[in-house]
Amino acid sequence: MLKVNILTIFPELFPGFLGSSLTGRALEENKFELRAVNIRDYALDKHKSVDDTPCGGGAGMIMRPDVLGRAISSNHTKGRIIYMSPKGKTLTQSKVKELSNEEELTIICGRFEGIDERIIEAYNIEEISIGDYILTGGEQAALIMLDAVVRLLPGVLGNKASTEDESFEDNLLEYPQYTRPIEWEGRSVPEILLSGHHQKIQDWRKQQQIATTKVRRPDLYKIYLESKKS
Repeated sequence: MLKVNILTIFPELFPGFLGSSLTGRALEENKFELRAVNIRDYALDKHKSVDDTPCGGGAGMIMRPDVLGRAISSNHTKGRIIYMSPKGKTLTQSKVKELSNEEELTIICGRFEGIDERIIEAYNIEEISIGDYILTGGEQAALIMLDAVVRLLPGVLGNKASTEDESFEDNLLEYPQYTRPIEWEGRSVPEILLSGHHQKIQDWRKQQQIATTKVRRPDLYKIYLESKKS
């Protein structure tokens, strides 16, 4: 079972949408455990302060290393410590798979202008970004990352094949999908999908994956070609 520690100043935001649908059922069935820890509980003053002005001047506030360090030391026992940060490496499906194999994750949700750099150095913290944009806090990013991770845990989706043909598997986007009705507003389902010839259908889907990826994500298409060469 995956154990997740969330370090945040807004514990009430969890489990959020993770408490619904497939992830909610996985939480109820103890396929993963989620603990939201209030960083303010580790503050050193009566005002429960967790931040201070940046050294050298500048706008905003920075989360203090002494307070955050106490929160980490009191709750992290093993495994990776992740800081949701726009400076981090962009989250990918391969990283999601990697994280789904961990026994424990400790995730720091920053606020204000970020956290003191010494915390990142002292605890060898891994920084992860969910995209090139800024949110009001790391909580939203942590929820999105965990949604991607939890669905890959054993028994959550039920059908292992559901994850094998998804976008980003083999560095390709997913092929187009169709269902009934066969005819809709002058548009038809491609005949090949109605043929019953499984090998031809598989070949068609692969061709569609390659063509779609080449047009929409040339960066992934390049990686796909390189992997085939190797």
